[in-house]
Amino acid sequence: MKDVQNSADTRGIAIQKVGIRDAHLPLLIKTKEGDYQQVLANISFTVSLPMEYKGTHMSRFQEILNKWTRLPIAEVEMADILQEAMDKLQAETAAIHIEFKYFVDRFAPVSKRKSVLDVDCFFDGVMEREQPLQFTLGVKVPYTSLCPCSKEISEYGAHNQRGVMDVRVSFDDEHECILIEDLVALMEQQGSCQVYPLLKREDEKFVTEKAYDNPKFVEDILRDGVIALRQLEGIKWFALDCDNFESIHNHSAYASHEEFVE
Repeated sequence: MKDVQNSADTRGIAIQKVGIRDAHLPLLIKTKEGDYQQVLANISFTVSLPMEYKGTHMSRFQEILNKWTRLPIAEVEMADILQEAMDKLQAETAAIHIEFKYFVDRFAPVSKRKSVLDVDCFFDGVMEREQPLQFTLGVKVPYTSLCPCSKEISEYGAHNQRGVMDVRVSFDDEHECILIEDLVALMEQQGSCQVYPLLKREDEKFVTEKAYDNPKFVEDILRDGVIALRQLEGIKWFALDCDNFESIHNHSAYASHEEFVE
């Protein structure tokens, strides 16, 4: 049959990204323990299209992805996916963005009751022909913050709230990216206290008092997060957004920072 996509286009416009979005597939994500966790992923997958061609072959994106639904995926595998896309679609660049919810084991601080914390994550990969993969890991980590000002001016108590930090990191070619579990654990330490899915009374007492003894503004959490990220071996770039969902205001408190690390 006639291949319309491969027919010539005369408008002289190269397309930077063309492909599929909102493709939902089951994927296996490698864990710190060496096994894998099955997740439901939302995927965007694109390549560049030279000005000479009318269109790309959309079915090939899905064909490439389908074979990975039963195989663990991390940085190396994403490079293989993007290389295959460039080869099959005669593209100079390819990109993939994979969003998923990942579950991390958590133990209550006193009772040690086990639960799982759900963390929104993404893998982002970009490749140019004959160049290494540019990989970014993103996680959204919940935390508790307690207001230092409220603690200082109140005769008793202090207002606190849940917050979320949006963390994105990239590492140089000589170092593997940090594991999801390790990045989540590192960033949880920057709030006034961690968030736990399951707490008994003795645990609730512990986290309430820990937050009270460790008050932080959103600016404090951001700055402590920046210092922690700078210490990671091999990190070349990071971005950090912190949102405190204020309990006494009808708005959030927000702070943001990104930098290249030398």
